[in-house]
Amino acid sequence: MRQAAIWSGVWALLADGVGAGRAAGGGLGAGNRSEDRGGQGGDRVGMSVPLVVDAGGGSGGFAVPIAAAGYPVTVVDPSPDALAALRRRADERGLGDRITAVQGDLGDLRTLVGDGRVDLLLCHSVLDVVDDPSAALAQALRVLRPGGALSLLVAGRAGAVLHRAVAGRLDEALAVFGGEMPRVPRPARRFCVAEAIALVQTAGGEVLDVHGVRIFADLVPGERLADPRVAESLRRLELAAAGHEPYRNFGAQLHVLARRPGDTSTHSHKGTHRRKDTFADVEAERAVPTGGTGAS
Repeated sequence: MRQAAIWSGVWALLADGVGAGRAAGGGLGAGNRSEDRGGQGGDRVGMSVPLVVDAGGGSGGFAVPIAAAGYPVTVVDPSPDALAALRRRADERGLGDRITAVQGDLGDLRTLVGDGRVDLLLCHSVLDVVDDPSAALAQALRVLRPGGALSLLVAGRAGAVLHRAVAGRLDEALAVFGGEMPRVPRPARRFCVAEAIALVQTAGGEVLDVHGVRIFADLVPGERLADPRVAESLRRLELAAAGHEPYRNFGAQLHVLARRPGDTSTHSHKGTHRRKDTFADVEAERAVPTGGTGAS
């Protein structure tokens, strides 16, 4: 539930943005209930299976479900303990042949993976703690083939301010508002939507969409979520609001979907979601009123 918006974006990239003839999928909120998508990526006669790289993927929170769906995944992470846990999880799920664990950090990515080979790059909660996010991302994007997709997750500033203020931690909220970076356990940057978009564009990527993650989830008392009906309602609310202003600004995290310029073709299949060609197209479509004015 807390990652519902992330998973919807990742599956949409794999289904629509990585290559023609991939597994059928939908847009954000289109029936994507969790990370479990079965075996959609494998056993497709005459179709190459896309290569996924998860930079900073740790013990496989994303890599394992993606591999279970049939996609080969390479996880690059600096922690040997996390990679050992990943290998155990992969073996327990019978996914050892689909998951490759490699020790290294974002700066090693081009050496470890190679340029222009990757169809989807996951870079989740990594740029928050590097010295130069734009330069690091520019180098990381080089591993993508032209037209390859990026799933980028960064910490959101507005959400951090709001959540701390609601919890009564007003001094912390003011510090975050002023741009101070927390020092425990290590300095971490936070971004607004415009900064996240500029980060990708400066690095040479083309932004496709931006979603807020955990817009409301961190504000709902935990005991309320024990009720499955409440949890489902929250999941639906998160997905409904994830791509819309002003709500997405208040996500604890911001999820940017992008691609490396080159092959800008967008494949359309009957019964599947067709993503718009540019972020401006997506935003323009969202701006079209779908109901009343909201006036009482």
